[in-house]
Amino acid sequence: MPDAQGKIRYAVVAGGWISQGAFMPGVDQTDNSVMTALVTGDPVKADELAELYDLKSYHYDEFDTLLKSGEIDAIYLATPNFRHREFAVPALEAGIHVLLEKPMATSEEDCLAITEAAKRSGAKLMIAYRLHFEPGTVEMISRVRAGEIGEPRLFTSTFAQTTKPSNHRMQSGFWAGPAADMGPYPINAVRNLFDAEPLEVHAVAIHTPGREINTPDTVSVTLRFPEERLAQFTVSYSLPGTQRFQLIGTEGEFEASPCFGFGEGVAISYRSIINGKTQEHDHPVVDQFGGETQYFSDCILQDREPEPDGDEGWRDVRVLAAIERCLETGQPQKLDPLPNRPGISVEQARRLPLAKVPKYINTDEPNE
Repeated sequence: MPDAQGKIRYAVVAGGWISQGAFMPGVDQTDNSVMTALVTGDPVKADELAELYDLKSYHYDEFDTLLKSGEIDAIYLATPNFRHREFAVPALEAGIHVLLEKPMATSEEDCLAITEAAKRSGAKLMIAYRLHFEPGTVEMISRVRAGEIGEPRLFTSTFAQTTKPSNHRMQSGFWAGPAADMGPYPINAVRNLFDAEPLEVHAVAIHTPGREINTPDTVSVTLRFPEERLAQFTVSYSLPGTQRFQLIGTEGEFEASPCFGFGEGVAISYRSIINGKTQEHDHPVVDQFGGETQYFSDCILQDREPEPDGDEGWRDVRVLAAIERCLETGQPQKLDPLPNRPGISVEQARRLPLAKVPKYINTDEPNE
């Protein structure tokens, strides 16, 4: 049950950078959500971070105790990707709703296990696709589906950042590398902009000379969609930060940069070129994490199924798994056709003001 004010009570599972720097501040921007617990293996965070937000602290080994405590209605799960199933399945089986960071898991098998746990218990499962609630992104998808640039035919994107070799993502293989970490952004964007699923995946990858990393640090992917449409994107851990995409249709195009990020100064605005006329479409900086949390809590309170559910998360992981096979075999990978999803609706957009982020307790690693 919600708290006395009718707010959904969340436990934050893993107190890494994404929790500290985005989710936890964002919760206070909502009118229907509150944090009551923190699950962490870090004793400093267990004391200092829990005290900062007045939370009860639990160690990972005490997770089952938390699930039975009656202190929470939902969890925000932001552990490293390979641990998602470990915490999502028991939470869902206990009837606790789960807001799960992307990518959903590190295998299709784990995605399906998580989804099945939600179906068995009836607890809500939402994958944390914050851009599904960001006004500029939602507007672009709505306009594309309304036919404003004709038939969307070609999508290209570049997403890069410079990641330190000491970061665990540089030393933990494909499922912590740039394809799995950054790839869900362009994959999810083009799937929703094309309103279709890819049928074939091609991928090549490189190690930048001098970079100490145990998986390729730059990956380029081509996706072939029905009706001979193409999407191409490159993700990298070894280049200066940039993020952009271009979507070209038969009657016009959209260009967005920044297009995947969040935080101070990051407003996802875009340029349209339609019938030779160029226009800038500006949107405010919003708290994307507050927006997704508010939406998920509304789904719980109103007993509605969230739009970015387990099926949505699995569809992206299915593409990531095909990229991994491409890199291992050097061969293109075919994907089975899938039925279309209802997709993102304009009602999902949230315009909460950006939260002020407190000083981090620990910023050495992006998550635990």
